[in-house]
Amino acid sequence: MEPDINGLLLHEFKRNRLLLVAIGHETRQTILIALAQHAQSTGMRVGELGQYTHLSRPALSHHLKVLREAGMVSVQRKGTKNFYRLDAKSKIQDLQTLISRFVSLCE
Repeated sequence: MEPDINGLLLHEFKRNRLLLVAIGHETRQTILIALAQHAQSTGMRVGELGQYTHLSRPALSHHLKVLREAGMVSVQRKGTKNFYRLDAKSKIQDLQTLISRFVSLCE
C-alpha cells in the first residue's frame, strides 16, 4: 500500500466521521427515510416525525441534532414552527469519494 493512498483514505475517513456515525444508527436511518419520502414537501415537523418513528420529542430532537451536525438535515423556521428537510447531496458525494478511494485501494 502506498503511503499517499493510505493517507488520502485515512483523511476521507476522518472527514466523514460525523457522517458515518450519524447514518450508522438505525433510528437516524428511519428519520432519513421519512425525510426522503417527504422531500418534495416543505419539510416535516418534529410531531410528524414522531408519528412516523414513534419516538419521544426529546429523543427525536437528539437524533435530529446529530443529523444536522453531520450535514444531512437542515431546519427552516417559519414563525414558531421548525421544518426539517433532507439536505444530503453534498454529503452523499463525500461518501462516494470515500467509497471510490477505498475500492481503488482494494483492487
